[in-house]
Amino acid sequence: LLATLLPIDKIITRLYPLFGLLMIVMTTLIAIALLIDAPHLPVAGDFLAYFEADHAHDFLTPNPDGLPTWPLLFVTITCGAISGFHSTQAPIITRCLTNEKYVRPVYYGAMMCEGIVGCVWALAGIAAFPDGYAELKALLDQGGPGLVVNHVASSYLGVFGGIMAIIAVAVFPITSGDTAFRSLRLTMVDAFNIPQSLRNRLLLAVPILAIAFFMTKLDFTLIWRYFAFSNMLLSTSVLWLATKYLFDRGAVHWIASIPAVIATAITVSYIMTAEIGFNLSPKLGQPIGAVVAVIGFIVLVIVHKKHHKQVA
Repeated sequence: LLATLLPIDKIITRLYPLFGLLMIVMTTLIAIALLIDAPHLPVAGDFLAYFEADHAHDFLTPNPDGLPTWPLLFVTITCGAISGFHSTQAPIITRCLTNEKYVRPVYYGAMMCEGIVGCVWALAGIAAFPDGYAELKALLDQGGPGLVVNHVASSYLGVFGGIMAIIAVAVFPITSGDTAFRSLRLTMVDAFNIPQSLRNRLLLAVPILAIAFFMTKLDFTLIWRYFAFSNMLLSTSVLWLATKYLFDRGAVHWIASIPAVIATAITVSYIMTAEIGFNLSPKLGQPIGAVVAVIGFIVLVIVHKKHHKQVA
């Protein structure tokens, strides 16, 4: 409630850099430990031998639980690849920048760092479970993601890593919630031009937090699936918006438009095949996502060529 109501320099900017430093230190130490000794981590030769044995098609085959790699892989690790949720933090961060030159290192640098963090933890997860998916699933069923993080950190960093993992598992969901509620309040304030008096802040924050409280009484795994979809949908929308922004200014838009096409395929494929969506079979839902993305790309190319002819 306080993080949602108070100015950003009262709580968030005082405490959150410490939490970010904790994640960076823990990830760096795990990366060093992986470089020193990761006996269960496959090496390049193993992957080459795997594909030479005609297993390349396995990328699109279901996992042991019958879930397709495409598009679930990209939806599951959205925040480590491209995150719609993080784009909602733009209004907060922009208000904190004193010079436009800080935009690239802050925005681009932060997402690059998070991508690296995601890769390190993915590798650590592979190396920490020599028996593969069965061992990971058993630990998830026993204690959820928190126990997995604790196991991975303890495996490489001992007691020190376990302590950091416990703090991280407790802190990071809280900080994500804080910034999510705050960005939602700011989005509503900006959209409806609401003066930011204390009374108006309370009128917005209290109902939002009340709704969230009652949502916690529901099936959280179901809520998480909707969050995963909305996260990817939002990131896709922002990519197309960035494409339009660059296009209108005559800048090179492909850096945003190509990812937008790929994200469109992922998002449509997910909602077509997911239980929370149309629940179609992957053999039908995945091609629909691909077709929508191809159509979007064709339209993009046509508009691009037409625009260049007009400029010429």
